[in-house]
Amino acid sequence: MQRARLLSAAVVTVEELGYARASVAHITSRARVSRRTFYDLFSDREDCLLAVMDDAVALVAGELESANVESLPWRERVGMGLWTILCFLDREPELARVCVVQGARGGQLVLERREEILVRLAAVLDEGRMESARAAQVPSLTAEGLVGAAVAILHKRLLARRREPLSGLLGELMSMIVLPYLGPAAARREGALPAPGPAPVVSAPTRGGDRVSREDPLEGVPMRLTYRTARVLEAIAERPGVSNRLVAEHAGISDQGQVSKLLARLEGLGLLANSGEGHAKGEPNAWRLTSLGERVTRHLALDRSREAQ
Repeated sequence: MQRARLLSAAVVTVEELGYARASVAHITSRARVSRRTFYDLFSDREDCLLAVMDDAVALVAGELESANVESLPWRERVGMGLWTILCFLDREPELARVCVVQGARGGQLVLERREEILVRLAAVLDEGRMESARAAQVPSLTAEGLVGAAVAILHKRLLARRREPLSGLLGELMSMIVLPYLGPAAARREGALPAPGPAPVVSAPTRGGDRVSREDPLEGVPMRLTYRTARVLEAIAERPGVSNRLVAEHAGISDQGQVSKLLARLEGLGLLANSGEGHAKGEPNAWRLTSLGERVTRHLALDRSREAQ
């Protein structure tokens, strides 16, 4: 939970002050988390920014997986992938500026991670050389140049904080990308094509990640969420309609009276809703997250692999 708050605070702090001026003290103060807790989770400020970038990449990867882009032919795969990325950057402008703009000003480890991401993107574009005998003659360096040009365009627009959505660049960017591989006619067609569909919906983070954004994950929740409370929320998120007994088993609570009180309190706070009949008719409770509960749980994003923390 503290890690989620620190990541969210890091996004806001770096966005407002810039990477060079943002300090650990700024981040911990905004997150209302101690410096000791920060250093329990991250080795330094750069390690925290790395975690922000990794989380953003994981979120985009999850949306690409949901869109099933890997099953598409190369041109469609690139187009849908680019559309998904641009829509994500439009939804998360602060996170986009931190990763694209401030990430370019980071230390060695941040720059190395950034380069890894660009290499992966270039590898996807380089597969265009397998599209035809003509495309096979395109130098492999072309893909690196195309990724660099696209990132430079996005960097400039994010830095200028232009109001026009980045998703509006899809046609021009795709035209630029396909030109060396598929030729001028295909490039013109790409420039004239409409968007492939509505913008992807905001996805939940991948398991093990912490949702990073401008929001405080605990804003609007008038209680201190303990690790056990988070485990209860996680159990209900994974098994909508779960009963008191199964919630207790997942959260490691042996006292049924204790779990009943906790569930009732979370319901009173608007985090849970009970769609079961309850004890009045002898039926088990069936707990589900409310929209507020879903938001909090997405931010916490607990993973079993982190139980030792």
